[in-house]
Amino acid sequence: MKTFWLDRDHDRYHALVLAAQHAFADALGDIAPVEFACTAWTLATPPALDPGYVRWHRRVLSAACTRNPFDGGLTARVELVSSLPAELTSTRAWWRDRGWRGWPELFGQFVQPTDRDVSRNPHLRATLLVEAPLPLDGLPAAPEPTASPEDVAASAERAVTVLVRDLSDLVGPLLQQLDTSRAVT
Repeated sequence: MKTFWLDRDHDRYHALVLAAQHAFADALGDIAPVEFACTAWTLATPPALDPGYVRWHRRVLSAACTRNPFDGGLTARVELVSSLPAELTSTRAWWRDRGWRGWPELFGQFVQPTDRDVSRNPHLRATLLVEAPLPLDGLPAAPEPTASPEDVAASAERAVTVLVRDLSDLVGPLLQQLDTSRAVT
C-alpha cells in the first residue's frame, strides 16, 4: 500500500527550493539536520506546493514535521481520517433521524464538507492524530551557509526522500488497519 510517495515531477519542487532559499536561512550550517529537513518537508507539501511533491494516502489529511522543543529531535504530526469509534457505532440511539453525515468523498478522496453540506446536515468526522518521533538516520547534514542553491536543493530532495520513507514506515500499518476495518461513516 502506498502511504507517502514522491511525485516524480521534481522540477516543480526543485524550482521552488531554488526560489525559496531564504526559507532555509536559519537551518543552514546547523549541527543537527532537523530544521533543514523540516523546511524541506514544508516546501514539498501543500500549501507551499500544491499539488505537493510529496503525495499521500487518501486518509492522510495533513502531515507535518517539526523540531521538538524538548530535545531538538524530529517530530511527525499526521492527521488521519478514521471510522467512528465503537462507542458511537454500537448503537445509533444518538442518531435520532437527524441525517448525520460522515466524511464526504470526492473522486475517492476524503474532503471537508462544504458550508452548504453543513447548512443542511450535521456532520461527525473522526480523525486520529499521530504525533511521534522520527529517526535522524539517513537525513543529510544541513548544508553550510556558503552552499550553492543547487546543493541546497539536492540536500532538500534527499531529506524529503528520507522523511517519506520514515513516515511510510510509521503510518503505513495504521492506514492498512483502517482500510481493512469497517467503512468510514
